[in-house]
Amino acid sequence: MLFALSLLVSASAFADDFLIRDALLVDGTGAPPRRADVRVAHDKIAAIGELKPNPGEAVVDAHGLALAPGFIDTHSHHEDGLDKKPDAMPVVSQGVTTIISGQDGGSEIPLADFFRKIKAKPAAINIASYSGHNSLRDKVLGEDFKRKATPAEVEKMRQLLAADMQAGALGLSTGLEYDPGIYSDKSEVLTLAREAAKYGGRYISHMRSEDRELWAALDEIVNIGRVAKLPVQVSHAKLGMTDWWGQADRFLGVLDKARAEGIDATLDVYPYPNWQSTLTVLWPKRDFENRETAEFVLKHLAPANGLLLSRFTPDPTLVGKTVAEIARMRGIDEPAAAMALIRESETSHGDIEVIGTSMDERDIDKLIAWPHANISSDGMLNDLHPRGAGSFTRVLRVYVREKKLLTLEEAVRKMSSLAAKHMGLADRGEIRNGAYADLVLFDPATVADRATTKEPGALSVGVARVWVNGSLVYQDGKATGARPGRALLREKGH
Repeated sequence: MLFALSLLVSASAFADDFLIRDALLVDGTGAPPRRADVRVAHDKIAAIGELKPNPGEAVVDAHGLALAPGFIDTHSHHEDGLDKKPDAMPVVSQGVTTIISGQDGGSEIPLADFFRKIKAKPAAINIASYSGHNSLRDKVLGEDFKRKATPAEVEKMRQLLAADMQAGALGLSTGLEYDPGIYSDKSEVLTLAREAAKYGGRYISHMRSEDRELWAALDEIVNIGRVAKLPVQVSHAKLGMTDWWGQADRFLGVLDKARAEGIDATLDVYPYPNWQSTLTVLWPKRDFENRETAEFVLKHLAPANGLLLSRFTPDPTLVGKTVAEIARMRGIDEPAAAMALIRESETSHGDIEVIGTSMDERDIDKLIAWPHANISSDGMLNDLHPRGAGSFTRVLRVYVREKKLLTLEEAVRKMSSLAAKHMGLADRGEIRNGAYADLVLFDPATVADRATTKEPGALSVGVARVWVNGSLVYQDGKATGARPGRALLREKGH
């Protein structure tokens, strides 16, 4: 049962200084939980221990609930729509206080403009960003992207990336299964990764393949870390092909070997067996009229009844139906239905997105449990995939409370300090003196996700309060209206 929290000074939602008393402190480091009080002064943590209120100080009685660092979503698309929904309710209701944007190779170019917008119109959450390779490539090659870039074009991309790094980008992100990045060669990506490394940046990647060519793609990201000498992270790690199910140990073994070699190789993962992307991503040769490819997709990657349309601009009435259902509706077989949907989307220059079920839960368990894996959502504010509103609380419900795969302190570490370390964020992700006061207060016994594919926007329960930079942004299921979020820029040396 989630206790009603007593607040002795009602104005403390925006107070500079306050004291949280009688909390079960889960500090983000992986240390065992302990009872403690925490003082916040302005936007930072000022003291931890057995503390007494200062005269006139606002006091929050935690009633023994867990107090953890605000969670950090290292692969997020929640920035889209924040201008209209700055309270970020699907995010903060999970206890997430910072999102990392610029994912899958997509970011605003130049990033300096993006950071200025955040400063001018802040949201309830902090935002950091990578510079996206696909966006750089689009800026330079435009519509003529179905080819290798020339040395002169790579140089233009390098200059744009350098400007983004100087503006505070965390590093370079790629989406090598997507246009236009799918047409880049390894040397182009490596050149840009080396540029990011010059600034102490990082490399994060939706790899060149998550299914057919998974192992070659994994070798490529490891080699980028080896040659460019920068940390590398596999985005939303998965074994998305039935042929590879049960081979998570092999996947992690590649990364363990890289780490033993001195390469800082990590991954992020979301706690669902289904992904969301364009349907076209499953056709790497973009041979959409090739029936043999369609048959292979449905047999090895995702079955027709496991491909749920989440966006289809040519006919929105089909959203929520599977390819199998559409095949039956149209009186055609499933490969023909898949090809027809892509054809209709391409002809109308529309969008086609699906939620695909193609992972094995046992592999997900091993990926999540890996010591160098942090949690992410890959989610959005408005989405048919439940991950956008439920990833972090789902970890606490399923992997801590039900499966007991993780201890509470280890799960919190994966969602806070480890995530901050993987992104190079200083003074975030831990409850310690001098760290920023991004905090979440929750009930470990009841915290849970409620989002499903039928109700993807259903908010989590069990999170009592969330503070960002010392300001209360969420309390007992409601936004406070505070907008203390900041643009988090890569710091020199990080």
